[in-house]
Amino acid sequence: MNLLAIDTAGKTAAVAVLRDEVLLYEAAANNGLTHSETLLPMVDTALKACGLRCADIDLYGVTAGPGSFTGLRIGLAAVKGMALPRQTPCAGVSTLEALAWGMAGQGTVVGALDARRGQVYWAGFDLATHDRLTPDAAAPVQALENLVAGCKKPLFFVGDGAALCYNRFSELPGVLPCPQPLRVLRGSGVALAARRMLQAGRTVPPAELLPDYHRLSQAERERAEREGRAAPDHPHP
Repeated sequence: MNLLAIDTAGKTAAVAVLRDEVLLYEAAANNGLTHSETLLPMVDTALKACGLRCADIDLYGVTAGPGSFTGLRIGLAAVKGMALPRQTPCAGVSTLEALAWGMAGQGTVVGALDARRGQVYWAGFDLATHDRLTPDAAAPVQALENLVAGCKKPLFFVGDGAALCYNRFSELPGVLPCPQPLRVLRGSGVALAARRMLQAGRTVPPAELLPDYHRLSQAERERAEREGRAAPDHPHP
């Protein structure tokens, strides 16, 4: 099975190609260019390096959120464009779960993305099995305190919100440092999470691939505040 994985949820664009258990290709770019400039050339390079065409891909994996609203749309649109002609199955992967799949070992890993306003998108996972411990959520950093304080295993933070979490929790017992280069989301993490979704029967046709923003955009939140109504935590895409 050939699996093409894409991430555009944050500043870094990532691509990976997985064939069964073998990682054939992986690349990432954080060069200041937009995803609309870098993504398709990266995909083209990945396919050529592996001697593949879109017709050879059996499953597409892509980060569906949380993350940058614009970035998510670019990645999802690219995958839909490649998958629609042949109705290739797609896996819309949680960005936080993909972060967790980039780590391995014993302990707990918390994927955390900077959600601004002192908040993070976050979720916890068992590092050995990558089983989910908590649902994806958007919350102030201090909301993680119960999980961190009650964790009986070594705990690591990954993602661009990891620094916020380490600033608050690094002195607590069991919290171990994770080097900056290992906190970045990898294309292989998206691929492994997508493969698990395939095994669980959770893939969808391209037309049903949707983003999961987890909250309204800043403009939508401000409009809701002006209109005097509460903004929903999980808006419909």
